[in-house]
Amino acid sequence: MKKRILWLCLALAVGQAGHAYAQAPDDALRYSRLQFGGPARTQGIAGANVALGADFGNLTSNPAGLGFYQKSEAHVGVGVGIGSSNSSLNGSNKVNDNANSVNVPSIGLVLATRRPDNDQSYWRGGAFALGFTRLADFNVASNYSGSVTDNHSFFQYLREGDVSQLSNVDAQYRNNQYTNIDGLAYGGYLTDLLVKRRNQNNPNAPADSIGTRNRVGDIAQGERIVSSGSMSQFDLGYGGNYRDKLYIGLGVGIVSSNYRQSRDFSEAENTASTPFVNLLLHDELHTTGTGINGRLGLIYRVANAVRLGASVQTPTFMRMTDTYSTSLNTNFTPQGQTGATIISNVYNSTVPGTYDYTITTPFRANGGVAVVIGKYGFLTGDVEYVGYGQARINNDPNGANGDNSSFAAQNQRIQDLYRNTLNFRVGAEGRFDIFRARLGFATYGDPYKTTSAGNSSAQNFYTVGLGIRQKSLFVDLAGVYTTVNRYYSPYTLNSGQEPVAAVSNSRFTTSVTAGLAF
Repeated sequence: MKKRILWLCLALAVGQAGHAYAQAPDDALRYSRLQFGGPARTQGIAGANVALGADFGNLTSNPAGLGFYQKSEAHVGVGVGIGSSNSSLNGSNKVNDNANSVNVPSIGLVLATRRPDNDQSYWRGGAFALGFTRLADFNVASNYSGSVTDNHSFFQYLREGDVSQLSNVDAQYRNNQYTNIDGLAYGGYLTDLLVKRRNQNNPNAPADSIGTRNRVGDIAQGERIVSSGSMSQFDLGYGGNYRDKLYIGLGVGIVSSNYRQSRDFSEAENTASTPFVNLLLHDELHTTGTGINGRLGLIYRVANAVRLGASVQTPTFMRMTDTYSTSLNTNFTPQGQTGATIISNVYNSTVPGTYDYTITTPFRANGGVAVVIGKYGFLTGDVEYVGYGQARINNDPNGANGDNSSFAAQNQRIQDLYRNTLNFRVGAEGRFDIFRARLGFATYGDPYKTTSAGNSSAQNFYTVGLGIRQKSLFVDLAGVYTTVNRYYSPYTLNSGQEPVAAVSNSRFTTSVTAGLAF
């Protein structure tokens, strides 16, 4: 076994969960910040359909709209997403990256019934619908590089560790079985547990200090993060029609999520005065989850041309499973000393781990108005309330890999970071004989309570669509261009002066939906 060398002693920041990959507020936000989905017609009007009716997207927004169907229909869609990002570290040089995907945005079936016009029953009919809708797209890649000084570097993060939390790292090292980042750093000669001189006569004295080595000049830093996957919902819903004036609907959604993330963080220096050369920290995370929610909606026809709609959706309760692993590769300029082994390269990885927990996403409420302009088309607009600070992460002691860990600190952090927001959507459709033309715009509010000037993380969606509608056949095409800015720090420092990467993401998704009416 290699001998520990005390001239390479850096502190590791701790406070990790008992497993190697700790859940954080970002996880709650990821599964709470949804996009509008559905067939190409819904996407072409930016999802603004809460008061519209007879749109399959109503199944996930306002099931009362199903009551407007007079004919049954079935459809299937396919889509392609092209994403790009532009990232800079502390305002330095910009780096581009991209992530593309093929997806199925929607599959659905609507079974409608309608009483004859001479039937005097107050309930005029309704429709039962079931289908699949893609609600979130996790495909994105970002890549930044730049330089930082020593007191803003990863080494400074390491120096701020709590030595009292590092009691088991030597056992991990000696057994060559690493379970967390603390052990990896110790095994990679980036940390050491030191005992003050007055305790040297006690071989069992606990470590009570951490030594560090300062670094000289600019330090190169970079990271590439690649995410993939999506969150989808399988829905059952029914909408009823009361006297062609009031429409009432309810629905149940079964959520399925599949998320993957790969992260490569590096830091390097080029000076003969220190033995350290570079490090590469690699994380792999795969999260799967299932959940359930319910929704209730109303649409009231104020006049033949004007409709008002409202809906609420319960919080989504999700059971999640993380599968994760971490590796650390460290390189040094070989330097020997009497009685010590020369170290040049060290590679260690954690034992792959699995952890079960739960996430509860926020309550959602929608309101909308639609104006139907006879046979010429319609205008529609929605507003949606989402309280991101209401999201919660909790333990799952009933899971095969769960425990009784408290997430009180993470949930308090969620409340401190996130706020209530409003999302706005507007759309329009023009009808030209059998042809349809659509436009839409949506803006989803910044979920963060505190942002510096110009650093909004609001999402904007610009949409366009075309369609052909005949008696028994319809084909729709939509394009959605999405922009969002993100501000990311690879670690946090006590001073609050950690490096910040500004990431500008854009994505163009095109989808086509084909269906039959019967």
